[in-house]
Amino acid sequence: MFTGIVRERGKVASFDDGRLVVESSLDPTVGDSVAVDGVCLTVAERMNGRLGFDVMPETLQRAKTFGTEVNLETAVRAGDPLGGHYVQGHVDGVGRVRKVEPEGDSRRVTIEAPPDVLRYCVEKGSITVDGVSLTITGLSEDVFKVALVRHTLEATTLGSLEPGDEVNLEVDVLAKYVERLAAR
Repeated sequence: MFTGIVRERGKVASFDDGRLVVESSLDPTVGDSVAVDGVCLTVAERMNGRLGFDVMPETLQRAKTFGTEVNLETAVRAGDPLGGHYVQGHVDGVGRVRKVEPEGDSRRVTIEAPPDVLRYCVEKGSITVDGVSLTITGLSEDVFKVALVRHTLEATTLGSLEPGDEVNLEVDVLAKYVERLAAR
């Protein structure tokens, strides 16, 4: 489990034949889970400031292509603060940035999302964008909006978002459980 509070930006060193290698100062052990742009991956190898992950075809079908930089978060351990929201690292869909608008030293970002993602979105609810826990500030038929404060712009890859960019989306898992229980 994760919280959507990014620990660092890692640089993608390579991605060949399903093996993703990321330069990182994080210190997980082999077998630990790390969210990479919101995708839960298992550390398969550690070597000289690099982490190696095996990426399954299922992940490649559900998530966006890894860029040159990725958001990294290690899994929550008992006693860690829960500063974001419950995040599984299971991408629900890929969104596309429609608009990025400056607002003082922050930005408002409008993201197009698939209907099966939007159905779980509520204004002031939580969503994970490329592994970052955010609050939905606006919602309409085919988009949602989020506000990015200066810290988020500087500490994550979201500061470089441009219209047309793809982003991994994970809805709040609690909404999925509520829907499932209400259907019974």
